[in-house]
Amino acid sequence: MGLIFLETLPGPKIFKCKCCNAHSASGDAILSKDFQGRFGKAYLFNSVVNISLGPNEDRMLNSGLHTVNDIYCSCCQQMLGWRYEKAYEPSEKYKEGKYILEKARILKEGW
Repeated sequence: MGLIFLETLPGPKIFKCKCCNAHSASGDAILSKDFQGRFGKAYLFNSVVNISLGPNEDRMLNSGLHTVNDIYCSCCQQMLGWRYEKAYEPSEKYKEGKYILEKARILKEGW
């Protein structure tokens, strides 16, 4: 396989993978805490680190049809959420290129 290089985020407020504690996102990257995931509450982020993307998939979500990629922790391959690839509703276009991390799959550090 090869070496896995993980990015370590600076700052006091960090979100980490619940399974392996790899850094996933900075508290500064949160855009909204008012989202719903498969396993309950979720957060919308502008950027995340240490993830790998799954294939494109059209999915009907609460806000309409979107093309999304599931995102996985680069270290342990735990599914963390998804990335919005394309939104079909004009009012949902702001989500394109943004990430959802499920609250049940991440830990907060420094909060």
